[in-house]
Amino acid sequence: MKKYYIVTETGGDLMQADIERYDVEVVPMHVQMEGESRDDGAFPVTEIFESYRRTKVLPKTSATNPHEYKETFDRIMAQNPDAQIIHLAYSAITTASYHNAVLASNDMNNVIHIDTKQVSGGLRAIVVKMAKFIEDNPDVTPQQLKNYGEILARKCKFAFFPGDLEYLKAGGRVSNAAYLVASMLNLKPLIEMIDGKLVGTKKYRGSNDRVFVKFLDEYLAHNSFEKDSFFMVYSPGLADTVKKQLETVAAKHGYKEITWVPTGCVIATHAGPGAFGVGGFKEK
Repeated sequence: MKKYYIVTETGGDLMQADIERYDVEVVPMHVQMEGESRDDGAFPVTEIFESYRRTKVLPKTSATNPHEYKETFDRIMAQNPDAQIIHLAYSAITTASYHNAVLASNDMNNVIHIDTKQVSGGLRAIVVKMAKFIEDNPDVTPQQLKNYGEILARKCKFAFFPGDLEYLKAGGRVSNAAYLVASMLNLKPLIEMIDGKLVGTKKYRGSNDRVFVKFLDEYLAHNSFEKDSFFMVYSPGLADTVKKQLETVAAKHGYKEITWVPTGCVIATHAGPGAFGVGGFKEK
C-alpha cells in the first residue's frame, strides 16, 4: 500500500491529469456567488465572469473548512492506517485553509503540514515535484519530506498579471482612486508571490498582450528556472494568439517544454478574465 498521501487544495490549480497521475487528494476551496456557496472546481470558471457581468457583484472566495480536511484525513487512514499524510498547503497568509487543516489534524500524529507560500501554478508545481520525489525515493522519511517541501517553497517563484483590474477593485484589493489612475494611464500591475504574500512589485503600461510579452522577455532574461518545471498560467479570455507569442518568447530563452496551467475558480475570482502568470523553480 502507499506510504505517503499528498493532500492539497483546489486553489493549487492541479489539472485532472496531475491528480490521476500522482494520486493526489484535492480538497475544495469555495466561492460564494449569488447567495450560494459552491466548491471550487465544481463549475466552469467562466460562470464567475458571467455572474459579475450580470450582477456587478464580485463572488467571494473562502477556505476549506476543518470538517472537509478531517473527512479527507479520516478516509485516507481508514484505507491505510499506516499512511503518512503530506499536506502541501495554499499560502497560509492568504487564506485560513492551512490553519483549518492543522485544527483538523490535532488528534493525529501522522500528518505533516507544509505552508508552500504559493498559490495557483506555484502550488501545483510544488505538488508535482514532491510527488515525483516520493516516487523516486520510496524510503524517504517524513522529516526528509518536510525538509524537501520547505526547500521547494523557498525555490518556487510565481508572478502574474490580473486580466482585468476591475476585479481587483471589486474585491477590495485596490482603491477606487488607484483603479482610476491605473485605468487612465493604462497601467498593468505585476503581482508576485513573496514569502507567501501577493505583492504588487512593478507596473507596466500598454495593452495586456504587449505588456505580457515584454514582461516575459525581461523576466526570463533575469531569472533562470529548471527547464522541467517551467509553467505559464492563464485564465479564460487570454487569446490563443497571445499564448503563441508568449511561447515564442519562452522558447527564445530555452523553455521549449511549457506546461500551461488553467486557473481554477479561486484565482480567477481575483484575477479576472485574460490573466497571465509564469513561474518555476529557480536554478540558483
